Amino acid sequence: MVAMEINPYLRCKSVFRKIKHPFTNKSKGQSMKNTKQLRNRCWIDIDGKKFFGPGRVQLLALIEKNGSLSKAAKEMGMSYKKAWAMIDDLNERGQHPYVTLHKGGTTGGGAELTTNGKKVLAAFQTLIHHVEATIEEHQAELLKLI
Repeated sequence: MVAMEINPYLRCKSVFRKIKHPFTNKSKGQSMKNTKQLRNRCWIDIDGKKFFGPGRVQLLALIEKNGSLSKAAKEMGMSYKKAWAMIDDLNERGQHPYVTLHKGGTTGGGAELTTNGKKVLAAFQTLIHHVEATIEEHQAELLKLI
């Protein structure tokens, strides 16, 4: 596993895994299969503590889709309490709130992304798309060496 810092707040972790790539074990004369894959995962730290990454991206995207924190949590297989704590952390430690929660009652409550939440979600998804495209473009040369 290799961790690299792009800047003090964004970390990317690349994981090299062997999975099914054909080669011959000459000493035993057997054909074995292994595959090599470069995997990457990025997240943002604030003061050395994880703040924003794949789990929170998924949660925000599902809140946007469902208009509900409880539905988003359920779709992720996560407790409402954990999802609420994640949103509370985003809203407290971020420069601006990410999600507005509406209490239940006769209107049923709900949740919606703020303008800032939508911008951060879109920007992070764009960044991840570019990182994945770069890895896809350049990984073959590296994986040949491994």
